Amino acid sequence: MSKEEILKKIYKGVIVSCQALEHEPLYGAEIMARMAIAAKEGGAVGIRANYPQDIRAIRKEVDLPLIGIYKVQYADSEAYITPTLKEVEEVIKAGADIVAVDCTKRLKPANKTTEDFIREIRENFTTIIMADISTYEEGLMAEELGVDMISTTLSGYTPYSPQIEGPDFELVERLSKAVDVPVIAEGRIWTSQEAVKALELGAYAVVIGAAITRPQKITERFTRAVFGFREKQWL
Repeated sequence: MSKEEILKKIYKGVIVSCQALEHEPLYGAEIMARMAIAAKEGGAVGIRANYPQDIRAIRKEVDLPLIGIYKVQYADSEAYITPTLKEVEEVIKAGADIVAVDCTKRLKPANKTTEDFIREIRENFTTIIMADISTYEEGLMAEELGVDMISTTLSGYTPYSPQIEGPDFELVERLSKAVDVPVIAEGRIWTSQEAVKALELGAYAVVIGAAITRPQKITERFTRAVFGFREKQWL
């Protein structure tokens, strides 16, 4: 699938992040593949997935544009989203159409800068690159480095980015106005109203994760609200 075809398919649509880490109840490639099928049936225009085995399983079942990542923590770096060429290669071989990588200012393993990392990806692969960033400045830098699209995924997940409870709408709006590549809104989008607002502010598409695919997180939101109500009743 070409970049032009992918961009046409995902425009102003919902991309569902089908992820479960090893310690989570729904961990497993087969489960994530079923989750992706359900997302497609619900009208999703794309899927974002973690781990090569999950990407392969989803690719067999779903023909939507697939954003692949591989979360790996290295001892010498805080960057964990597809942080080295090894993970990039595994994600591509697994069948991802797009590879998302950490494009924050944090050094990658072996003290590699983001600039060096993106250059090495371009030298070794022909994949579509999505830059996961946490601030406006990082978004501008990512465009200068020649990425194909930018996602606000890491806003709130770096210590120097805004620590807010909801989506970083300001970042979505500022970047959408400032760059020429598509800006994908991702991060703490919990309602359909928030998704629509992100699109109204200029997002090319939205990624929804926990609000759809992590039932333990969805349950936590309900139980916190109910427990809060119950405590007020006892006062």
